[in-house]
Amino acid sequence: MDRELSELLSAESGVRLPSGRIVRTDEGEGRQGLWLADEPARPGMWDEFHTAYARSGLWPLMLRPLRDEAEFRPWETGELYSKLITHPDDHDAAGVLREWWSHYTAHDEDDVLTEKERTAVTAPYGLQWPGLAPARPPTAEPDAFAAEYADHLLFQYPSTRLGLVAAERGADALATAAWTGPANYTNDTAEVAAVLRSWEDRFGARVVGAGSAELYLSVAAPPTTLDEALHIAAEHFAFCPDNVWQNSRPYTLTAYAESLVGFNSWDFWWD
Repeated sequence: MDRELSELLSAESGVRLPSGRIVRTDEGEGRQGLWLADEPARPGMWDEFHTAYARSGLWPLMLRPLRDEAEFRPWETGELYSKLITHPDDHDAAGVLREWWSHYTAHDEDDVLTEKERTAVTAPYGLQWPGLAPARPPTAEPDAFAAEYADHLLFQYPSTRLGLVAAERGADALATAAWTGPANYTNDTAEVAAVLRSWEDRFGARVVGAGSAELYLSVAAPPTTLDEALHIAAEHFAFCPDNVWQNSRPYTLTAYAESLVGFNSWDFWWD
């Protein structure tokens, strides 16, 4: 990884880099994780570097810091931990989501919700994992829409910087960089990457950016009906239950699904 990233960042890669530096994982003591720009990104930058990806092997990410802190954590500080991260090939998206669903729908004696209340959150499925949602045809060209979404993120979060990761595909970029945003739920970001690969294939999703515990995806094939959205919402709940537990009102799968219909980006936040 160290040698590969250094080579990809060389002049022969054909990529003109702004001022920046390579960031090592494990608070500077580990391997090279990503290249990080020194200054905020500019419009069109994600598209420029994504266009060069086939030649450079460097996947672009729009990166946000923790609470806009000056140190630009966790990226600039190397708070990226690779020791517990496996490889996405080691995991099956359907199996990962099914296991997470079972865990988050389970009731125990310390639960603040009754078993009936917890089942109501994930209605109409209750405790039953519905399986993966069917693939959908894209309504937009996935990469072109991802570039538009990247500029939207930059407009929304002006302190965003460009990161570059030597990844086999976009879905793997955050695992390769040793990002641990969902650490309170999983310490193995390769499991997350396995799901992201599946969403790339089924919904034209693209990994566009991330924060300390946030993930930003563009989606070229969003659900167009509530029934389609409910099935996808079940996957989102298994993937990031805080999206339902904390970000929808009322806190139910149905309320969350309504926000997915026709919407071309999926954002996740792990508490």
